[in-house]
Amino acid sequence: MSETGKGVNAGKLAINVQKRITRAQEKMMQKLGKADETKDTAFEEGVANFNKQMTEGTKLQKDLRAYLTAVKTMHECSKHLQDCLADMYEPDWFGKEEMDALAEDTDLLWGDFHQKLSESALTSMDTYMAQFPDIKARIAKRDRKLVDFDSARHHFASTQKSKKKDEAKIAKPLALMEKAAPGWAQGIITAHQVAQTNLSRSQAEEELGKAQKVFEEINYELQEELPNLWNSRVGFYVTVFQSVAGLEEKFHREMGKMSQNLFDVMTKLEEQREANEEAANHNATVSESDKTSPETKLKQGPPVPRPPRPSLTIEAKQDIINLFENAVVTETNVTALSQSDGSTVGNLLDMDLDAVRVISTSPDPQTDIAVSKQPNSATNVTNGSSDAELPPGVIYKVKAMHDYAATDSDELDLKSGDIVLVLPFENPDEQDDGWLLGVKESHWLQNKDLAVKGVFPENFTQKL
Repeated sequence: MSETGKGVNAGKLAINVQKRITRAQEKMMQKLGKADETKDTAFEEGVANFNKQMTEGTKLQKDLRAYLTAVKTMHECSKHLQDCLADMYEPDWFGKEEMDALAEDTDLLWGDFHQKLSESALTSMDTYMAQFPDIKARIAKRDRKLVDFDSARHHFASTQKSKKKDEAKIAKPLALMEKAAPGWAQGIITAHQVAQTNLSRSQAEEELGKAQKVFEEINYELQEELPNLWNSRVGFYVTVFQSVAGLEEKFHREMGKMSQNLFDVMTKLEEQREANEEAANHNATVSESDKTSPETKLKQGPPVPRPPRPSLTIEAKQDIINLFENAVVTETNVTALSQSDGSTVGNLLDMDLDAVRVISTSPDPQTDIAVSKQPNSATNVTNGSSDAELPPGVIYKVKAMHDYAATDSDELDLKSGDIVLVLPFENPDEQDDGWLLGVKESHWLQNKDLAVKGVFPENFTQKL
């Protein structure tokens, strides 16, 4: 069995080698112009289109795979970024659960996008390109069979020419044979020569028929397939790019929603931070390094409208000036006048001018002049502020005349009647007009601590 197999393989190899030699000789003869070559212009055009289509498809397949690789890379980078944000996001921050859900949903969205691209676009692309190698091999086979067909056709034509020459030779027997062979033997020799010529002609004709049949079968199949394949490229490109575009549109739409949700969470987190700063406990003792000193925070003025301070009309001021024409009045504390024992401007006009005496006038705008009325005696004006029993560093005391709700972390909440110890600013340039710095007296009496201080509007208070 092994010897038989070896013999069969050797014989087949010899036949293939002989075919290659014959084809090479035929191609050489065709190039030299000594043998004609069968041409098919329509088929050659189809082969050119096939090669172009295969080149374009190969490039598209390569670029699509590179695109999917980039999508996978973006998926991994997005996952790392979301994981980093989720790890940094502290549990007590706003939207912690929503952040974790966004990270998970984003990962799923990227994964789904990559998977569907692979299934719909790349799989279709691979199926489309899988048909080209087979057709390319059949085109090459068709070219070989065409050479075999041309070679068989030329061999048959040569045999036809040889037959005529042999017939002419047979008609003129050689003189040597005529002399050497008897008459009955000359007929046998002639018959043998004719048989040999007919056998060669029959073999050449049979080989021509076989080569023509094999060539025409494969050529007919390709003549139908190549135009159909060329026309199918339009529908395939439409399908692939519609699939990619549709998946991208859906992906970016959903990703846009998640990005908006992430933006909203970040915005609310910032609002929460600001709200926490405003709602900080002003009475809690905190480290000086962890909070912003009230003196270092510049203010542009009171954050809310303040109750208007009572003021005297021009006519009333003129009347008082007339009453005290011999006295020098530099400043009048309107709040103190309004808080006197019920006397109005009209009462002042009804006073006995001789009974009025100015005790003290001070150039300090913070100094109040208190006016008191005593029966049958002059009115006494005294300085209401006193440094007696004031803690070290306190300038003077004030009393809240109106409620004030703090709007920032460095401000004091005031209730009407609260006593505040006024402190100097460490940097006078940081004091804004209309604002004072102080600590509630109740806090000082309880804790003996001036650290918990804050700013407050001056015109909500009255100096004591």
